[in-house]
Amino acid sequence: IFTNADKAHALQVLKRLALEDCFEGIICFETLNHPPLQPPALKSPILCKPSLEAFEAAIRVANLDPKKTIFFDDSARNIASGKAAGLHTVIVGNSALVPGADHALRSIHNIKEAIPEIWDGDEEQMEQVIQAAAVETSVLA
Repeated sequence: IFTNADKAHALQVLKRLALEDCFEGIICFETLNHPPLQPPALKSPILCKPSLEAFEAAIRVANLDPKKTIFFDDSARNIASGKAAGLHTVIVGNSALVPGADHALRSIHNIKEAIPEIWDGDEEQMEQVIQAAAVETSVLA
């Protein structure tokens, strides 16, 4: 999970959705913005989506290969930044592609029907699926 929310809120939402055991970790506000150790004049800028720097930091923290990662978001600005960071992207809540989106899903509930390849086969096949996702397509699901 990559969110601008704090960890407590992210955990609360995942629990409410009964998804708390579905993800390996949470990259949240505190992950990218540690408490300041320097005087206020020397503070680092705050990192949040949709800044490209936030995406790059999240990719480093999660130790991901962006070419093998699919990023789902409902914000067109976040999708554009995710694509700029090298991720394969899916805009959710929109049946039309936005700049930087490889796929469009009207609802996240339709993901299995819209992109069934994610659940099929082994890791090698998954890499082929992700590479194929680089071709922009709109999925009406």
